[in-house]
Amino acid sequence: MKMFTKLALVSSMAISANAMAMQAMDDAALSSATGQDGINIGIGAGVNADLEAFMTGTTPTTASMRGIYVTDLFVHDNDGLATTAAFNGVNLGGQATAGAIHIAGLGLQATAGADNFDGTASTNLLNLKIDTDAGTTLNGGGGAFLNIGANVAALRVKVGAISVGASGAAPDLTTANIRRGTTGTENQILTGLTLDMGKVAANVQLGATPQGAMVLVKSSLSGLNITNLGINDAAGGGQIYLDGLHVRGAGGGAIDVDLGISVKSTGLEIKNNSTAGNDVYVKAVRLGAAATGSTNASIGDVEVQGLKLGQTTITIAGY
Repeated sequence: MKMFTKLALVSSMAISANAMAMQAMDDAALSSATGQDGINIGIGAGVNADLEAFMTGTTPTTASMRGIYVTDLFVHDNDGLATTAAFNGVNLGGQATAGAIHIAGLGLQATAGADNFDGTASTNLLNLKIDTDAGTTLNGGGGAFLNIGANVAALRVKVGAISVGASGAAPDLTTANIRRGTTGTENQILTGLTLDMGKVAANVQLGATPQGAMVLVKSSLSGLNITNLGINDAAGGGQIYLDGLHVRGAGGGAIDVDLGISVKSTGLEIKNNSTAGNDVYVKAVRLGAAATGSTNASIGDVEVQGLKLGQTTITIAGY
């Protein structure tokens, strides 16, 4: 669980640190901005030939796709699994040595424009509306806070093959080269996947949190689609392959997203506040050789109707 926590944090850092560019504001826009309270920021991305090659699998002659591309992403678990770790009396084989998750490529592409906060169309990946407020100290109100409203465009996310391997030597951060990577042979655990998701709105509060949580995610997704997902068994040499995993709101409606995210003394807490049901359809479950996963004979499709998670709470912390 610790490694997946790190993965989520590193992924968000990679996204914000890459080729996303502030959109230029002309004199008229600047004049308008100084005459109103709060700050609006639109974040877009430039044309990226490397992204287009990764997302389509072909080298474009003229790149037109806008988005973000990460060549390789590594998440290092510096202490590994304890040598005494066991399950029902069976030693799990831990060597207490650093290992890493390696994602061979990560791409983000906006598939539809986000909406500005005034309802007009936008080509940005992300639109932010930022305000500060004095708040109240009455009844435990907590006082002042920073409020950030965010609209995220509908996105297509492609994740390359995911493997695990031995971490390389930790880099000397005082030198120019800070790459660490992995050493030796990696074991692939996932073939990679493509994720399509609809627009999402979120509100973040820092300082006091009168909304009840640091982050509120509340939106209606038109759907969620994961395609071309293969799960490898390195020891057995086989693979579970799914042509597609598709989620919709119950009866074909939108997916109700209502999450509260807080950082508490026990760790990161994610609470689902939605009581709506969802329909899940898994297309073509294929079992067999890893090399032919997408063409192995299917055992059929799996359908789940009206899945309700209730007020499920997930807590993530290091150990």
